[in-house]
Amino acid sequence: MSRRELDAAGITDPALRAAYTECRRLNARHGKSYFLATRLLPVEHRSAVHALYGFARWADDIVDDPDRRLSPGKRDRLLRRLEGELARGLRTGRSDEPVVRAVSDTAERYGVEHTLFADFLASMRSDLHVTDYPTYADLRAYMHGSAAVIGLQMLPVLGTVVPREEAAPHAAALGVAFQLTNFLRDVGEDLDRGRVYLPAELLAAHGVDRPLLEWSRRTGRADPRIRAALVAAEALTRGVYRSAEPGIAMLAPRTRPCIRTAFSLYGAILDAIADQGYTVLHRRAVVSRRRRAAMAAAGVAQIAWARRGARTGHGAARTGGAALQTKGAPGE
Repeated sequence: MSRRELDAAGITDPALRAAYTECRRLNARHGKSYFLATRLLPVEHRSAVHALYGFARWADDIVDDPDRRLSPGKRDRLLRRLEGELARGLRTGRSDEPVVRAVSDTAERYGVEHTLFADFLASMRSDLHVTDYPTYADLRAYMHGSAAVIGLQMLPVLGTVVPREEAAPHAAALGVAFQLTNFLRDVGEDLDRGRVYLPAELLAAHGVDRPLLEWSRRTGRADPRIRAALVAAEALTRGVYRSAEPGIAMLAPRTRPCIRTAFSLYGAILDAIADQGYTVLHRRAVVSRRRRAAMAAAGVAQIAWARRGARTGHGAARTGGAALQTKGAPGE
């Protein structure tokens, strides 16, 4: 199926095709909800999204060190090496690193602003030494680079029916909503890495601090104060989703089903957290396969509706940069 995506995107160079294929593999392996939603994109847009995700995943894995074999100094050196390689790739369009080559090609094709990658890497570097956030404002500053810029990188690929700057705040908010969802789901795992992403001020408002979280994680015991803080974090996150949602209607009709499905899938993670009694310190909340399949089916129905609209000539998209409709064959 990746061959069809590459053909539709007009990617013919063998080395570049291999680079995009590696990004797709990373997306399929690590981003289950995101990968499922990506399958609903017009086929010619998927490779670019895989490249953006693959680069973000690679940098994140350097920082998180899933195998826990690297010292902070080694991770810092790897991240700086990646930053230098990306700078060269964005400048020349070439790289020996497959993921960097693919994302550099995507940035060129769609006119993705280079500063967005710099902001992302700055936030990734902060994860090497910042272990908590006193206020929500502090966390938002971090999430600008770690999450908001992902939404902004996606906009040129997805296309909009309004000026891009009008859709940009909503795209940034959606990236933040997705990351806040991950923070809430992964409280326990992040604590194992020495990090607490929930703002200290939010926790303290309910009598919670890091030692209490560590006690609960270590003993497997619940505490009503922790539950109250997690409920508050969920409410905060749902508020960000509400501010992001109007932006979906601003996207090109053919790409809306993908983002609507991602919106629903990530929102379902919040539902699963609540349904499991906010026990995220002790087990990971998972959306059932049946529910994920139902959401994907709804996305397919939305695609059929969008195609019907396209045949009647409605919903032309603004792409900024290069025209997306000229990139490869029509979508599925």
